[in-house]
Amino acid sequence: MMRCRMKDKFQNKTGIIILAAGNSSRLGRPKQLLEYKESTLLKNTISEALKVENVFVLVVTGANQETITNDLNFPELKIGLNTDWQNGMSSSIVKGLSDVLNINPDCEQCIFAVCDQPFVTSLLFENLIIEQDKTKKGIIASAYSETLGIPVLFHKKYFKELLDLKGQEGAKKLIKKHSEDTVSVSFEKGNIDIDTEEDYFKLIS
Repeated sequence: MMRCRMKDKFQNKTGIIILAAGNSSRLGRPKQLLEYKESTLLKNTISEALKVENVFVLVVTGANQETITNDLNFPELKIGLNTDWQNGMSSSIVKGLSDVLNINPDCEQCIFAVCDQPFVTSLLFENLIIEQDKTKKGIIASAYSETLGIPVLFHKKYFKELLDLKGQEGAKKLIKKHSEDTVSVSFEKGNIDIDTEEDYFKLIS
């Protein structure tokens, strides 16, 4: 029932942008390709995003682009290459949002996600969309470990500010700046991400 209502109400309004351009310097190998749940970390996130009705999903690649792209077999998936990935998270946000707006200029809102939060689910993405529709707030962030963060939904009124981000600036800058226009949804285990071999060992052990 929920998915039917979403199909009617959110047709072609939402893009999900998965940021996967980094070189995993702390890990020493591409975290995007780490085996997880008979898949990989990146493909797990993509699969959860594609379960959401009436969104379009785009992955931003960068470092190890060819290896990562060759591992993806989702016909409906859009892929963007961030050639400036070394310039920080902001470059991937700008690239992803620019590509989404080229694909669908009528996009009303975008969700930004990363590939190394193994417990992300389609339900979380749906909850972000539903909460925005319910509250009409411009930013819907995930809440975990006494902080607000990614995955996070931004209404189109913040697209220009997102496109103006520089260097290591990320979504948290706008969440803090516009706290009065931000609400949250709970993301259990959202604090778990994979940056090191120790992180990965804990996940799979």
